Amino acid sequence: MFISGFTFVRNAIKFDYPVVESISSILDLCDEFIVLVGNSEDNTRKLIEDINSPKIKIFDSVWDDSLREGGRALAVETDKAFAKISEKADWAFYLQADEVVHEKYLPVIKEAMLQHKNNLQVEGLLFNYFHFYGSYDFIASSRKWYRHEIRVIRNDKKIQSFRDAQGFRKDERKLNVKLINAFIYHYGWVKPPEKQQEKQKSFNKLWHEDEWLKKNVGDANEFDYSKIDSLKHFEGSHPKTMLQRIDKKNWKLDVDPSKNKFSAKDRLLSAVEKITGKRIGEYKNYKII
Repeated sequence: MFISGFTFVRNAIKFDYPVVESISSILDLCDEFIVLVGNSEDNTRKLIEDINSPKIKIFDSVWDDSLREGGRALAVETDKAFAKISEKADWAFYLQADEVVHEKYLPVIKEAMLQHKNNLQVEGLLFNYFHFYGSYDFIASSRKWYRHEIRVIRNDKKIQSFRDAQGFRKDERKLNVKLINAFIYHYGWVKPPEKQQEKQKSFNKLWHEDEWLKKNVGDANEFDYSKIDSLKHFEGSHPKTMLQRIDKKNWKLDVDPSKNKFSAKDRLLSAVEKITGKRIGEYKNYKII
């Protein structure tokens, strides 16, 4: 079985992406790892080179900054990276630059890949998610954060990144997937407040025009983490590749997770979900088989 990892990244240092930790977290599982480095204002390419693994294959890319609707530029870069994986690959493991896998899940993921390798009806593997927010101690817990997404797909070039690269589709239809007992640790909302604000000013250009940015992001120097509607303490352990980064954390998130900012509707729907385990109206860009 041949496994290709792939990702894309731009301005990893400027916006404090844990891309080295991300790649390193699944490198042992992969036979190769494709990294598509976008035109950056920092030393992102050297950052990847310094991982110093023969498995890593770096390619350069120039982003189309005119794509300012729906995050389409992210899907374009994802597809470019996917196109670079080896023809020998059975599975392609996609991680975004702020997503990390705990080492305890690597055997689970490999077992699922082996189990479904010859069952072509299974087009991808679906993962659970932890969305860390503001601090490595808290995870976002409201309904607006997606619970699952596809991160392993078959080496089928009819499969393409969908919308803003959150998931995948084939010939515009949802992929048939198996849900596995493994989590993606999403750290995109954990950065020093000044870095998070800088990222928001740049990143939202992939979705919105300048007037929207002026109104909704503003000119503040630091991101206001207090606007979150619901948080809860994270009780588990972090991936080992993240521990050094976590030890260097130099800011404090001053929030009370016992208090939330739900509307009456959100309170009702959250109560239903807590009792039944079902999320009413949940967006699912996949078909579990």
